[in-house]
Amino acid sequence: MPYPDYMPALVTPFTKTGAIDLRSHTHNMRALASKGIEGFVIGGSNGEGPFLEPGDRAKLVKAGRRRKTHLMVGIAAESTRMALAQVTEATDAGADSLLVLTPTTLSRGKDQVITNFYRTIADRSKTPVFLYSVPAITAYSLPIELISKLARHQNIVGIKDSSGDVVRLQSIIDATPSDFIVYSGSSRALTAAMAVGCHGAITGSGNYAPELVLTTLRTAKEDSTGARRHQKRLSTLSASVEAHGLPGVKAAAKAAGLEPGYPREPLTRLPRGVETSIAKLIS
Repeated sequence: MPYPDYMPALVTPFTKTGAIDLRSHTHNMRALASKGIEGFVIGGSNGEGPFLEPGDRAKLVKAGRRRKTHLMVGIAAESTRMALAQVTEATDAGADSLLVLTPTTLSRGKDQVITNFYRTIADRSKTPVFLYSVPAITAYSLPIELISKLARHQNIVGIKDSSGDVVRLQSIIDATPSDFIVYSGSSRALTAAMAVGCHGAITGSGNYAPELVLTTLRTAKEDSTGARRHQKRLSTLSASVEAHGLPGVKAAAKAAGLEPGYPREPLTRLPRGVETSIAKLIS
């Protein structure tokens, strides 16, 4: 299955007690697919990937496999052993690709450790691997030299870089093979990312503004000047929503007609007044 140019970093709906709500999960995928979404990232940072427990990824992927869409599954682990267990779970459930978050707790800044981590996963995985650099969450950016080396591995096929730094995105593209797939993870850098040659984008904004995201992306590919109006709307909206973190994304998704449920603790829902303010931005 080809890699879509856009995939939302899908929220994971939990009940108030923290259980996965599979009915809401399938509703959300069905609702977004009806808007033109052709692929999803399950268990990424907006999907609370670091909070998912053994077995959770399999449930989410199997429910998603009812639709003919590309399913990229987030891997969030601090040890190689833990990551490989998640890889096996996601692959056995039917994942099309894997988005592997940088380990940081004991590994941050240790280039050889990070390199070994990714190469071991790529060597043992039957599923294509994407690197995932998201400094706003991990306080660590994969060095471009390290990305360039890892991109030569036959099973490491791309990267999602959420830095929002367009110069960095251009540098990644310049330093990697022509078939290496680069996704931008920033809504506010979407148009600029297309201009420097990114394959597409993976963002949380697809949960609450899928049509605006798709319009912005496709217009940017054809006419970057014409995309400015759409980009301005998307940038303004995403900045207001994402200032509240994941709970803000869930509040916006609810206002847009999804069933995002509760965050898993220690995250909590926003105060009702803030959720109301976010809902007004979506309506």
